[in-house]
Amino acid sequence: MPRFAANLSMLYPEHAFLDRFAAAARDGFTGVEYLFPYEHAPQELVARLRDHGLQQVLFNAPPGDWAAGERGLACLPGREDAFRQGIDKALQYAAALGCPRVHVMAGLVPAGASRQALRPTYVANLRWAAARAADAGVDLLLEPINTRDIPGFFLNRQDDAHALVAEIGAPNVKVQMDLYHCQIVEGDVAMKIRQYLPTGRVGHFQVAGVPERHEPDVGELHHPYLFRVIDEVAATCGWDGWVGCEYRPARGAVPEGTSAGLGWLRAATGTAA
Repeated sequence: MPRFAANLSMLYPEHAFLDRFAAAARDGFTGVEYLFPYEHAPQELVARLRDHGLQQVLFNAPPGDWAAGERGLACLPGREDAFRQGIDKALQYAAALGCPRVHVMAGLVPAGASRQALRPTYVANLRWAAARAADAGVDLLLEPINTRDIPGFFLNRQDDAHALVAEIGAPNVKVQMDLYHCQIVEGDVAMKIRQYLPTGRVGHFQVAGVPERHEPDVGELHHPYLFRVIDEVAATCGWDGWVGCEYRPARGAVPEGTSAGLGWLRAATGTAA
């Protein structure tokens, strides 16, 4: 069965962020991920990981001005300096947290621009970042994101992501395969797992129910089957990564709301309620 990591940006919203580590550990998670660590000193996060026996498996590089609507800088001509500063900051945090993966958000296509025109900037930025990350022993992940959640996002499809990884040509650049986004944009999720996981280019999975982005046992995808597919294919190709649980608990921020919705996790891992 895949290893599951709690996404602390979405799960346990009833707790302050730094208290979510303890909540995740109590529920049996051994790994955590989240969007951004940068509001907290690395030593604060390291203490939470250490105290609760957790592994940091993923976080995002700085996305630019998030409050102003930026969703990554990698594809944006003229923002190369800010992009490089963000990568260096992310790698500093990755070293402190012992995190082997960093997601690099592609960014939004500016009005009047075409994806094809932005592609050289994106590829050049990722090649530079990959060299820096390789020196640090870190994989960089590219995630296709659906245009309903983030309209105008540069990267939306699995085939485009894999083509970009091939063009960038760095072994430490891989695809972050979020099954929620994949289902919304493309569907045929199980066959895409079978197609792409054996290539060695999938670095991480994420899951959520479709369409509301609640627990994986709510909605149109049958995750128990998909977890079995991941297991089956992983056994043939040696993949040993993580599945990030990046969803909004259906019960919201009520006390124990996240914990009450983890029946799917107990079923998947064979643990008692």
